Order: sequence, then C-alpha cells, then structure tokens
Amino acid sequence: MIFSDFQQIMSSARMSRYLNACGGNTRKAMTLYRLNLKLSQELFTIVSCLEIALRNAIDKHYTVLKGNDWLRDAARPGGMFSNRQCGKTPYIIAAGERKLTIYSHSKLITEMDFGFWRYVFARHQFHAGGQSLLAIFPSKPISTPTVNYNNTYVFDELEKINNMRNRLAHHEPVCFLINNHTKDTTYARQHYALMLQFFQWMNIDEAALLYGIDHINEICNRIDAL
Repeated sequence: MIFSDFQQIMSSARMSRYLNACGGNTRKAMTLYRLNLKLSQELFTIVSCLEIALRNAIDKHYTVLKGNDWLRDAARPGGMFSNRQCGKTPYIIAAGERKLTIYSHSKLITEMDFGFWRYVFARHQFHAGGQSLLAIFPSKPISTPTVNYNNTYVFDELEKINNMRNRLAHHEPVCFLINNHTKDTTYARQHYALMLQFFQWMNIDEAALLYGIDHINEICNRIDAL
C-alpha cells in the first residue's frame, strides 16, 4: 500500500507522529506503525495472562480464608469490604453480580477488571482482607531500609501496568517517548520487565507460560534498528 492510502485510512494526524519519528521516510513510517501494532498486541496478550494469573492467585488465597463465595460475601452487609473506607469496592462487586443472569463465583470473578484486582492491595482493602494478601507473592524480595515491598509498593507497581493496559486498549502507541515524537522502546521494555517480575514473584515460570507468544524484545529491537 502506498503511504497516501495508508495515511487516509489511519488519518494524517495519527501518522504524522510516525512520519516525524522516521525523518519523513514514508516506508519506514508505515513499518513503524505496523511494528507498534505487533508490540501492542503482544504486550496486551502478556498483560492479559498476568491479569488472569493475579486474579486466580487472589481468588485462591481468599477462598481459603473467607470461603467459596468470598467475593460476593465481601460486598454484603458485614462483609470485609462493606465499609465506607473501602470506597466503591463493594458497589463494583454488587454491580458485577447484577450483570449475571445466573450467579456463580467464577463468573463474578471474571466481571472484575484489572483495576479492581489492583485495588485489593490499596491500604483499606488490604487491611480489611486481613493484611495477608502478599502471601500470593512467595518470591517477592524482602524489604530493605530503602525499598519497602509492601502492599503499597505492589499497588503502585500494578498501577503502572494498568495504565499501560489502558493505553493499549485505547490504541495509544507504545513505541515513542511519552508525550514525545521520538521513537523509543524504553516504555515498552520497562513495563514488559515489570510484568515478568510479577510472574516471578508468584513463582510462575514466565518463559514456559509465554512460550511462542512472547516476542517483545525482538520487536523492540526491530523498532530500535528502524
């Protein structure tokens, strides 16, 4: 496809960033756009795997402590999240339950998004749950005087991944410096490494799990070399 047709489909405003990053070379601009799509697809696949692994680990942990319907029960009067300090958490759970034609715990679990699972590590939710949830990360580093690997640390790191997930969902590019026209894969590489870190903290063999679907470094190298 010639660049003028490609640009007409994707819009001049969208393609201008790629064109500037490639010094006006239209062939490279189209290649960069396609490589960004590949990178976005693979990052989204990995964050999806992480989301499932994370929510399953949280579910197993609270099922042992709170019972088979812990999530629904948490939003009911007297439930662990049913208090003012936990903010919207019980309402999000209740809204998810209302969407279900037939209730099951597993279906309710899948109604909760990445942001919800991040928030179970927020201060009030973490304390309401018994302050034991970090047990799902058996290989998490031991805190030091300079870095406290506590629930707040996990909450903040998951926010970075959630923000990236939202960028991908809204088709924002991940091959540039943030708010810049400079071609750069630092953002993608850093968030990729962060996701792998969480797999490792959960004692998940990320290389085996992502076999055949993880080409992040290869694509980043191609973008850097373009």
